[in-house]
Amino acid sequence: MAVIPRILVFAGSIRTGAFSGQTADVAQKELAMQGAEVTRISLGDYPLPIMDEDLEKDKGIPENAVKLGHQISAHDGLLIATPEYNGSIPPLLKNSIDWVSRLRRDGSRSFRPLYGKPVALCSSSEGKFAGIRCINHLRAVLVRCQMEVITPECSVSGANEAFGEDGQFRDAKLHQSMERLCRTLIETSRMLSVRIEV
Repeated sequence: MAVIPRILVFAGSIRTGAFSGQTADVAQKELAMQGAEVTRISLGDYPLPIMDEDLEKDKGIPENAVKLGHQISAHDGLLIATPEYNGSIPPLLKNSIDWVSRLRRDGSRSFRPLYGKPVALCSSSEGKFAGIRCINHLRAVLVRCQMEVITPECSVSGANEAFGEDGQFRDAKLHQSMERLCRTLIETSRMLSVRIEV
């Protein structure tokens, strides 16, 4: 019997009505439909100061970064849906990744929640480029954090008109792209699981 993978889903924006949040909604439903156990969180529930090594030296890594790291560790894979800010990664998302990447130990054991973790990427924007500049930057950052970024991605252009009243994509090709992304993430997460229960 195949192991049911646990997937953590979050958006790179916490703005009410954010297209990245709507994209994460689509992903959450598709992952569940394909048999994954899905946890949806908001980065707004893990507020963090701006990454600062002097602050880390004086006070240690913030508790919310540790909590977010534990969430990541307790799952087999991640799906991040990001907006694009000034052609790159939104500050909320980048800051969260930077803090979690600083984690090395949890008590007496090694604790590197990003290391080897499969992750799928989605992007969205009102423009025709669909946030692909951001997704390329984000992919590079996560690879540097030694995450296993899967190849398929789902980028939503014209996001202000991309979602129907049911919350799903209007465009069939976009839906197929999300189906493929989720299928690949589930398969990769099942194969590479390094989940640590906390």
